[in-house]
Amino acid sequence: MELRALRYFVTVADELHFGRAAERLHIAQPAVSQQIARLERELGVRLLDRSPRHVRLTAAGQRVLEAARATLSAADRVPVAAKQGMTTVRIGTAAGLTARLERGIDALRERAPEFDVVLVDLPVEARLDALRQGELDLALTRGVGAVPGLTVLPTWTERLYAVVSRHHPAANRREIGLPDLAGDTLRVPAREHDAPLHDAVIRALRETGLPPKPGRPTGTLQDTIVEVGSDPRSWTVLPADQVAEIHSTRIRAIPLDPPITITGSVVVAKDSASSAAECVVGTFRDEPPG
Repeated sequence: MELRALRYFVTVADELHFGRAAERLHIAQPAVSQQIARLERELGVRLLDRSPRHVRLTAAGQRVLEAARATLSAADRVPVAAKQGMTTVRIGTAAGLTARLERGIDALRERAPEFDVVLVDLPVEARLDALRQGELDLALTRGVGAVPGLTVLPTWTERLYAVVSRHHPAANRREIGLPDLAGDTLRVPAREHDAPLHDAVIRALRETGLPPKPGRPTGTLQDTIVEVGSDPRSWTVLPADQVAEIHSTRIRAIPLDPPITITGSVVVAKDSASSAAECVVGTFRDEPPG
C-alpha cells in the first residue's frame, strides 16, 4: 500500500468531490480515481459511495480515513527524525543521468558531509507527481517547461545526437546534418514513456525547417536502440548524457550539425528555499571544461 494512495483518499474524503480533490493534488482526475480504486481492491472494502450527484464515505471509509490520517501523520514525522544529524535528499531521476548524478551527489556531499541520498527512478509524470506530494525533494528532467505547483530551474544543456545503425551509410561520419537523414525514418520512444523529452526533441527538429519523416513509435530506450540497430534506414535522436551510457556495438551516435540542444532542469516545490534550490542547481550544472 502506497502513502500516495492514502493521501489521495484523504483529499477526496476532505473534498467529497473527485474534481476538487484532483485540483488540490495538481493531477488529472482519472489518476485520483485509479488510486482510490486500487486502494479499495487492496483493502477489500468499498471506501466511497459514488453517484453523479455526490461522493460519500462508507462506514468502512470512515474507519480507514481515521487510520489513514494517523498513518500519514506518522510518515510526515519520519523525515524530521531522519534529518536529526543527517541530511537526506530524495531525488527523482531516470535513465541516462548517471554521470551527472555522480557529480552532483559528490558536490552536495562536499557541502554536507552527513548528506544521504535516495534515488527514485520514475517516469517523468510520476516523478513530478511525487514531488508535488512531498515524496521527493527534487527531480531531474529534460525538456520540461512550466509545471503547475512546481518550480522548474533550467540547469544544463545537452547536445542532441543522431543514432543510426552501424550499417547506415552515414555511420562513420564525425557529424551529420538533418538533410542527410531526410529520406530515413525517425524512430523515437512513444510519447507516454517521456512526454516532455519526446516533445522537446520533435520540436527542436521541426524548428530547423526540416521536419523528420516519422516512423512507428518504439517502446523503451532499450527497445529503440535495438530496433534502430537492426534497421540501416532508420534513426533516432538522443541527448548526450544518454548517449554516454549506450554500450551497444550495433549503433553509432553522431553529433548533429548544426548543433541542436535540449535543456535539463532541476524541479523543486514552489515553497523550497531559493538559496537551497540554487545550491542544488549549481551541483548539477554542466561540468566545466578541463
